Amino acid sequence: MDIETNLAATAAARKERLIALRKRKANHDAGGSTSGTFTFKQRNFDPETRQARVRVAGEAEENTVEKEVEGLAEAIVAEDEERRAEELDLFNIQPKRPNWDLKRDMNVRMGKLERKTNEAIATIFRQRLQAMRKDKGGQVDLVASINAAEHERDAVGGGEASDDE
Repeated sequence: MDIETNLAATAAARKERLIALRKRKANHDAGGSTSGTFTFKQRNFDPETRQARVRVAGEAEENTVEKEVEGLAEAIVAEDEERRAEELDLFNIQPKRPNWDLKRDMNVRMGKLERKTNEAIATIFRQRLQAMRKDKGGQVDLVASINAAEHERDAVGGGEASDDE
């Protein structure tokens, strides 16, 4: 029974709202005022500041994206022309070193050769150590063998350095 009273109350409230709506519509059609309260519309009301918007007579058009982007295209074209003029400068086109591309291509190959060279040096050093162990009967002075290898390398490297010049 509680549900029936609730439904009846809801129906009665809806009827009252519909009657009030019909009266307002009839008043509006007749040219009368709808009510004594003033409501703000979104076009005249700024919800951020919670105040009415002030319109200037000369400001008929609103700010649009077209107005904001108006000078942007010309600025971009001018900047692009400046950049192209700068790129056409011969000093910017010419590399700082004429053989930079050759060095770039050779770096990969030289990396592989350097690894193989280090492996070969280690193999030669092991062979020399084994030969020294056989000659001296098992004891090898490691420091002396390293110094001897460095002297040999310096001697060979010194001869090559004078040939390059």
